[in-house]
Amino acid sequence: MADNTITRGTGNVFADLGLSDAADRQTKTRLALAINRIIKEQRLKQVDTAQLLGVPQPKVSALVNYRLDGFSVEKLMDFIVALGRDVEIVVRPKRDASAKVLVREAA
Repeated sequence: MADNTITRGTGNVFADLGLSDAADRQTKTRLALAINRIIKEQRLKQVDTAQLLGVPQPKVSALVNYRLDGFSVEKLMDFIVALGRDVEIVVRPKRDASAKVLVREAA
């Protein structure tokens, strides 16, 4: 008989997979998602994006394919600024027992 047990996720798939650097991976993924949306919105080609970001085109390819091991959170935030957006960091008391980093795009 099939096991129909449902386990509620934490909201961080990397934590659910038991990865030790789950928070960092989730933050990088959310920043990369924002970057990729900007690139798509501005209809930039990878070569043009590379020039704007000051990196070789293969780095842009890695970024758009979410291969993020070669990027720090700080570098990804620098990319967002280079693409004409502001990055805002807000520090506030925790609302519940789990600390988290929230990355969201302003309208």
